[in-house]
Amino acid sequence: MPARNSETSFGTVTRTFHWLVALLILTAIPLGVIANQLPYDTAEALAVKAELFSWHKTLGVAAFLLGLARILWAVVERHPVPLHPERKAELTLAGMVHWLLYISLVVVPLSGWVHHAAVTGFAPILWPFGQTLPFVPQSEAVASAAGAVHWVFTKVMGLAILLHIAGALKHHVIDRDATLLRMARGVVAPDQPQPVRKGAAPVVFALAIYAAGAGVAALLVPDGEALAAPAPAAETTGNWTVTEGTLGLTVKQMGAEVSGSFANWTADITFDETASAGKHGTVTVTIDMTSVTLGSVTKQALEAEFFDVASHPTAVFAADILPATEGYLAQGTLTLRGMEKAVALPFTLTITGDEAQMTGAVTLDRRDFGIGRSYGDEASVGFPVVVDVALTARRVP
Repeated sequence: MPARNSETSFGTVTRTFHWLVALLILTAIPLGVIANQLPYDTAEALAVKAELFSWHKTLGVAAFLLGLARILWAVVERHPVPLHPERKAELTLAGMVHWLLYISLVVVPLSGWVHHAAVTGFAPILWPFGQTLPFVPQSEAVASAAGAVHWVFTKVMGLAILLHIAGALKHHVIDRDATLLRMARGVVAPDQPQPVRKGAAPVVFALAIYAAGAGVAALLVPDGEALAAPAPAAETTGNWTVTEGTLGLTVKQMGAEVSGSFANWTADITFDETASAGKHGTVTVTIDMTSVTLGSVTKQALEAEFFDVASHPTAVFAADILPATEGYLAQGTLTLRGMEKAVALPFTLTITGDEAQMTGAVTLDRRDFGIGRSYGDEASVGFPVVVDVALTARRVP
């Protein structure tokens, strides 16, 4: 059987590309749908969910790479002439659907890949080449935009697939022609149809649909200011005001580190370089728990099993600032999810004139605050949670 296409039939290369891409896409889509709907209320359920997502992502990347090869082959290879050249509207619709499928083969898996590369989280791609992409930063803003594009255009791809299948069945069942058989078995058309001049309408219609989809995706992306972590600024009573800073956290999930941060928090600091009664001052940090971002598992982190922000929207760390062998120690109480635990945060401080720069970190145990009770071992979610803080403050005149 010929490898190349002819005027009346598809060659083995084209047909192999077609059915391999179809197999990958029609496997990846249900895997993603099922994985998205699965619960993650236990360690076992989370492991199953993560494994299905890993296969979904892996097949998606494979479909992207194979799809690119398929498109390149379609560009250089001739296409068999249509069996019904007189059906202008049908040919235009079929051409538009094919272009939607070609564009989808690039946009859908690539947007999912970019989302995966822009955030940390479970469900790695199952290959040895790493989980990041060149020129894709670790960014919640990038991840949010890619996620919106992926969500919208999976719907466009699904519609194009349904139209493509419906068209093939219509030719086979109603028209009883060789359109489907040409792709399925390489059957040669029984007649010699005349070549048809291809117009630009199918491409224009497909691009118009994708442009409309891009507009919908843009509307789904949260405002850029909401995605950026603003400097923790608020009215305080202390003698230092925080001008900029980050409050981050890192936990292991399925053995991989997942890092995130809180966008909104305030620090009320009273500090003096000279200790009085054994301490340098006090600090009270109030954290808006609803402002957390945690890689690809932000949504899960907000739920009752973890931070339970619906019942406990804020956390408070109130401490005395004590001298330490190296630097200082903020020793006090952390109130999180309605539970109070003693916490000691070591930190370093550099003061230049009226500006101070502080960095510190502490490791907490999530079990002390009832976080992830259903995850009784570290195979799914690690027990240690590293909290790190870095800020710049100015002395209040």
